[in-house]
Amino acid sequence: MSRMKQHFDFGSLIVIAVTFILFAIALFTKGLTHDILLEAAIFLVSLKLIIMSYKNVDLAEPLQRNLDSIQEVVRRIESQDRKNRAE
Repeated sequence: MSRMKQHFDFGSLIVIAVTFILFAIALFTKGLTHDILLEAAIFLVSLKLIIMSYKNVDLAEPLQRNLDSIQEVVRRIESQDRKNRAE
């Protein structure tokens, strides 16, 4: 569950739950008719957006680590440069 909290905020979890609940309600009220295909398409689009959000977080974490390491190297270079100027 903690890994899920890393990727989804509280608002996203609410949207996921509401989308699933509305899909289930539509399934039971409309039955297996033509309209359920539209409901399923909407559900799948919502699911795709959720998956894209999850993947964006997975891609952003390594980039953030790389940026932090680059920033640390720049700080070290700047501190050495200041030390060299002082001498």
